[in-house]
Amino acid sequence: MGTKRRPATEAEARALASSVRLRILRLCLDRALTNKEIADRLGANPATTLHHVRKLVQTDFLAAEPSRPGPRGSTEIPYRATGKSWDMDVRESGVTGANAAILDAFLEELKLVDIEEGDFARLGLRLTAEGYDELHTRLQEVFDEFRVRRPPPDGQAYSLFVALHRDVARDTAPPPGDA
Repeated sequence: MGTKRRPATEAEARALASSVRLRILRLCLDRALTNKEIADRLGANPATTLHHVRKLVQTDFLAAEPSRPGPRGSTEIPYRATGKSWDMDVRESGVTGANAAILDAFLEELKLVDIEEGDFARLGLRLTAEGYDELHTRLQEVFDEFRVRRPPPDGQAYSLFVALHRDVARDTAPPPGDA
């Protein structure tokens, strides 16, 4: 694998096993947002959102920035994603649900875009264990390279989702010529 990730603690893995919390992290990636701004963008109840925000702050996935004046004399606290989630591996934590949360967050975000504007591709492969490791490593290296690039101020926001999984339907089908 490209970058060696540290194992997530149980608390960190539980925090990342929520599609809502993953969506909050994505929303706060480029700029700090208040709980109300997050709730508005998610179409969620601010009290529910605050629960998720607090869990992300407790586990250092979100950081509070200095408070700022809000409407009618209130004080607002903006939160920004720390990027910490990229540096850990949740698979060894014993907490289930992280992969399902990633997929659910992706599907929820995809509902917001015009599907015809997306760039989609599927590819069926047969790989040895070594071939799988090579593909996985190379993909990780590309992700790591683009992650550390300084975003251009005039750049568009994009999301990338890649799923590398066993093709169970093809594995259980008889080999070509045996049918």
